[in-house]
Amino acid sequence: MAQYIAALDQGTSSTRFLIFNHDGKIVANAQKEHQQIYPKPGWVEHNPQEIWQSTCAVINEALRKNQVKVNDIVAVGITNQRETTVLWDKDTGKPVYNAIVWQDTRTDAICNNLALVGGLNRLRDKVGLPLATYFSGPKIKWILDNIAGVREKAVKGEVLFGNIDTWLIWNLTGSHVTDVTNASRTMLMDLETLEWDDEILKLMEIPRAILPEIKSSSEIYGYAKGELYGIPVAGDLGDQQAALFGQVCYDVGEAKNTYGTGCFMLLNTGETPVTSRSGLLTTVGYKIGTQPAVYALEGSVAITGALVQWLRDNMGLISKAAEVEDLAKTVDDNGGIYFVPAFSGLFAPYWRNDARGVIVGLTRYINKGHLARATLEATAYQTREIIEAMDQDSNVKLTSLKIDGGMVFNELLMQFQADILGVPVVRPTMSETTALGAAYSAGLAVGFWKTFDELSTLWEQDRVWLPEMSVENREKLYRGWKKAVTRTFDWVTA
Repeated sequence: MAQYIAALDQGTSSTRFLIFNHDGKIVANAQKEHQQIYPKPGWVEHNPQEIWQSTCAVINEALRKNQVKVNDIVAVGITNQRETTVLWDKDTGKPVYNAIVWQDTRTDAICNNLALVGGLNRLRDKVGLPLATYFSGPKIKWILDNIAGVREKAVKGEVLFGNIDTWLIWNLTGSHVTDVTNASRTMLMDLETLEWDDEILKLMEIPRAILPEIKSSSEIYGYAKGELYGIPVAGDLGDQQAALFGQVCYDVGEAKNTYGTGCFMLLNTGETPVTSRSGLLTTVGYKIGTQPAVYALEGSVAITGALVQWLRDNMGLISKAAEVEDLAKTVDDNGGIYFVPAFSGLFAPYWRNDARGVIVGLTRYINKGHLARATLEATAYQTREIIEAMDQDSNVKLTSLKIDGGMVFNELLMQFQADILGVPVVRPTMSETTALGAAYSAGLAVGFWKTFDELSTLWEQDRVWLPEMSVENREKLYRGWKKAVTRTFDWVTA
């Protein structure tokens, strides 16, 4: 009898395959990093074929090294880096261009041109998003406009589009589908009808024929070929929505924050989309089978964990990411410096494509320990900005924050996060909530788990950080951050 659920977690920096038991505990996993490609300043790409090869590798490794039989797996769920855009030839399966990653800013001119009529928020009431380089629609348009022959083939239906979830499901099963959470990040789906919007497709000159069919987040999309032969692929959630689902934030007003390559906070707003007036995104949180869609407000920060990678890979201050905490602990504070990592502009709540990163407050006193500390503090400050925006939009005052992601094991950062927010920060025993959310959605589709209440009983608290900083010091530090942010504006000019 099948006793496990598997999750394929395809992230910005790596691909993982995790296998969970009925108690939501990991019994097997494997991980493989993939190359980050930077052709020009502001451009970020991935090789879709490398991602697929990594996917096959981690599936094989997890099964082999843990001696799990394929027949023991009842279903597979997919979770993925969102907005990252792939177009491929329908017949050959080969990408027509590298995947354009969510962090990429090359579509700035496209977004600005679209904003000439109605401004950056001209589509927000329909899609919940501002016109920004972050989202898939402008990336599709860039490929169609700039890669020879692709538009002509797309019009004929010979080219397919997908975010990474669609690319993986197509390679696994042959089905060309996506779910409502990923579709809601394209800037092409009407949030109320949950269908592709013909007016926006015409505006962006995107042929409807290339788009996948929009499905719920929990249903059988097809059956896997290859190593997972015959296993239903039955769950699909964008990574941040998967974390919301894995953190069992099923009630209105519940929120989570994921600390990964970027930082993403989602607040469950129920079955009615809430249009933000404070720079947040309105997105689909999840849709389970035939049940109504549940919506969320989201605050997105482009660069958090990626800033630690930058210290490691570009600056050589550390040899591995975990060393940043020890380096930051060599000093008592940030020495008066702030590091605003607007490498790809600023996301919520500013949405400034013209911003670029700055380090301010430098003196001869500053050493690499201060730089490491300012790197970690940047994540906490940006999280506070998002929470303040959520308070304004939802009129719900945050009393605690559920956290997940790779950075939540950084004790110094988590304590500073609690201090700068002034509320408890809560880490669950299961930190892999993104993959777990994908597993939960697949499990519900095939009856492995029956109800939300059953899933909620699996959530367990691991650690709580309580605020220790005085209110006076907290607000002084935050004022310094807000001042530093203004120094990033207007750096990129036409």
